[in-house]
Amino acid sequence: MNYTTQMDAARKGMITPEMKIVAAKENLDIELLREKIALREVIIPCNKVHHALCPNGIGAILKTKINVNLGTSRDLVDLEMEYEKVEMAVKMGAEAIMDLSSFGDTQKFRKFLVEKCPAMLGTVPIYDAVVYYHKPLMQITSKEWIDIVRMHAQDGVDFMTIHCGINRNTAKRFKENKRLMNIVSRGGSIIFAWMEMTGKENPFYEYFDEILDICEQYDVTLSLGDACRPGCIEDASDASQIEELIVLGELTKRAWQKNVQVMIEGPGHMPLNQIQANMEIQKTLCHGAPFYVLGPIVTDIAPGYDHITSAIGGAVAAANGASFLCYVTPAEHLRLPDINDVKEGIIASKIAAHAADIAKGIPHAMDIDRQMSEARKKLDWEKMFTLAIDPDKAIAYRQSSKPEKEDTCSMCGNFCAVKNMNRILDGENISIFDE
Repeated sequence: MNYTTQMDAARKGMITPEMKIVAAKENLDIELLREKIALREVIIPCNKVHHALCPNGIGAILKTKINVNLGTSRDLVDLEMEYEKVEMAVKMGAEAIMDLSSFGDTQKFRKFLVEKCPAMLGTVPIYDAVVYYHKPLMQITSKEWIDIVRMHAQDGVDFMTIHCGINRNTAKRFKENKRLMNIVSRGGSIIFAWMEMTGKENPFYEYFDEILDICEQYDVTLSLGDACRPGCIEDASDASQIEELIVLGELTKRAWQKNVQVMIEGPGHMPLNQIQANMEIQKTLCHGAPFYVLGPIVTDIAPGYDHITSAIGGAVAAANGASFLCYVTPAEHLRLPDINDVKEGIIASKIAAHAADIAKGIPHAMDIDRQMSEARKKLDWEKMFTLAIDPDKAIAYRQSSKPEKEDTCSMCGNFCAVKNMNRILDGENISIFDE
């Protein structure tokens, strides 16, 4: 029996090689995984051309996955640095990499990723169209926008952000309901400007069926883009955001009819107290499709620390149903991230994802925490380092301030509660000051 996509196979009762890999990674019964894919609650983004891929699943019942954005810009075209970022992201366990390159030989970098990178690969075709055609925005035709989607699929991209929810009607509602920060999505602002200048419908919306045919042919997952995501906490949960989400829910059902896998992109900037409700609204309006969130960033006043504001929001979002976190670096809102920014962003997102997995009861999520606690109880520093999410930093901190006695740290020394409890429970006497 043949199949076109992972969803098609799952609906036909078939187990694919990719499903076997994902089930093993997740310690999940493979029939349950197949059932969840058939029900559209889990996706496995895996373009048929991406032979270097080591598949991963995305869905609320699975471990929370993280995505790393990278790529060149007009002000910084350094492919070697981007290659280095890719290698580090893979080494640190990021499940997905999204190439947001907006300058230079974008296809060369994209093809390198497809050939070498085991992580899921995502792109935003709308950026690349501007780079590829190299002409005034309003001169790009509807057909040319769709041709870039086809090119990315042929190149081997596993998922694409398609800004199809901001159609003429959504744009009208946006203009009627004024925002503090307008549209902050790059792709959203580009297609909004194109519609305003040409007077035409968003081609990604108008020719959505053609996009679905492309995605079905290559098994590309659609990441339905949130062009109207809030860019500040004051704009969160406004009419534009919800209006677009309704459209994305309608398009999701159309994609499923063609066996195309879908995930929905979400906010954005959002107060902490609104995140849980937003996850419930998304699940309702978009029929339980996996949710992919940028942040959410929970306060607007922390440039240089937005990996932290994002991790706070991401942990709450994932604990309440989001299944895919897009990392945010300390450089967010300020510059293209460097290698260290990327590392800090990955670590923050991994902490958020792991905290959420514990909160939502993912089987065995707490195993490593228990191992860490056992190592701490035994004051086994080497074991602690091997279990740490960032061993290099943990080792560097300890070495930077050596304790008088190796079994303690320079914070407590002989006052170490762990050391003293171990000894007193073993029947020893302790003195502390004169030891």
